[in-house]
Amino acid sequence: MTIISDDNNNIHRTAKNEDVTSEETSFDMSFESNIRPKTFDEYIGQTNLKSTLKISIEAARKRELPLDHILFYGPPGLGKTTLAAVIANEMNAEIKITSAPSLERPRDIIGILMSLKAGDILFIDEIHRLNKISEEILYPAMEDFVLDMTTGKSQTLKSIRIPIPKFTLIGATTKAGALSGPLRDRFGLIHRLEFYSVNELKDVIKRTASILDIPVDENGAKAIAVRSRGTPRIANRLVKRVRDYSIVKSDGFIDETTANKALDILQIDKFGLDNTDRTLLNLIAEKYNGGPVGLETLATALGEDVKTIEDVYEPYLLQQGYIQRTPRGRKLTDFACKCFNFKLINAQQSLF
Repeated sequence: MTIISDDNNNIHRTAKNEDVTSEETSFDMSFESNIRPKTFDEYIGQTNLKSTLKISIEAARKRELPLDHILFYGPPGLGKTTLAAVIANEMNAEIKITSAPSLERPRDIIGILMSLKAGDILFIDEIHRLNKISEEILYPAMEDFVLDMTTGKSQTLKSIRIPIPKFTLIGATTKAGALSGPLRDRFGLIHRLEFYSVNELKDVIKRTASILDIPVDENGAKAIAVRSRGTPRIANRLVKRVRDYSIVKSDGFIDETTANKALDILQIDKFGLDNTDRTLLNLIAEKYNGGPVGLETLATALGEDVKTIEDVYEPYLLQQGYIQRTPRGRKLTDFACKCFNFKLINAQQSLF
């Protein structure tokens, strides 16, 4: 893994199937970097997606051409960035990682594209936030591997096409619907990343614990997995918190009892809901009789930003079937009422 800084001082990371050097230690030897898988064999979950990608990679190798451009979408924390780095390693290619908000000016995106070498992978996170000018620069680069530039002024103005090496763009977004049609259509492969099962998360936790030399048994790993909201990033974060608790309150070994006690202190319940999740559900049930209630009303009542509710809390609550999105707002499901024993007032009774 190497750090690359372009002329605009934007930091980009490149990954190769190689060892980490001492110069990189301050950046890469972080918790996240340590536990990130480097190959498909190490990458847990997303089985169908991995099978598809393996075929595409093998075909690209045989054709001696770069991969088609790829778009990953889905809730945050499911491994989109990690998967892009795995693809780079499998292709024995360099990867430059950046995010759309850092590509505000035309020269930002042009500088990155001009620095690419043949076969490189460019990963753009939050790609739905690209501005229109940056998108238009990407169109010919993705389709024809050229940059359309203009030189001169007024009567001497002319357009030139500058060829760039063939590369693969991997975009990641939590909001596929926010991408413009022309940009989305230029991706040859579009895949959604799914939430993880408890068994998959248990394997993620055991792998992370092994890398960090944290002793954990099967039941301890499962106890953490159940409360990880189907998300590897959350599972790995909870491993650290449970480890700290086990060191202070136990003998450093994580079993089911230790894991449950630690997670109870963190106010993460057996459904994987934290305090804000429960407050949101209680608010809809008690203040709005199960809904529907508008998102902005909920955000104001919770003291949270609308985007935080949409991007952080809602995906898991929707996936678990606790709430519904309706034209009139958010609404509790019958399943949520049964799980949490909410007693709603009948609509007809409320009239008297």
